[in-house]
Amino acid sequence: MAQTNDVMVGKLLYEARCGACHSVDANRTGPLHRGVVGRPVASVPGFDYSPALKHLGGVWTPGRLNLWLQNPQAVAPGTAMYFTVDDPVQRRQIIAYLSTLLQVDDHAK
Repeated sequence: MAQTNDVMVGKLLYEARCGACHSVDANRTGPLHRGVVGRPVASVPGFDYSPALKHLGGVWTPGRLNLWLQNPQAVAPGTAMYFTVDDPVQRRQIIAYLSTLLQVDDHAK
């Protein structure tokens, strides 16, 4: 039950804390987040990533997102993102929510 609660709380936290710059299904100031867990870094079509993210490489995993939300500048110095989520519980909840957002193509599988 705690996992379901994390997802529900994470959705509310995402909307309140991340929603000013991000959307689940549309690029805004930041790239869309549907399918972010498991997606290669800097790979959303049509989004203009900073050079720092373009050169980072790898894949967004829950662990990597946790580090990113703690301090994006430490993960990719020079990135345009400065926002942090200091509370580890809130990070876990936001990541739990993001983990439920399958890519549109994944629904057909």
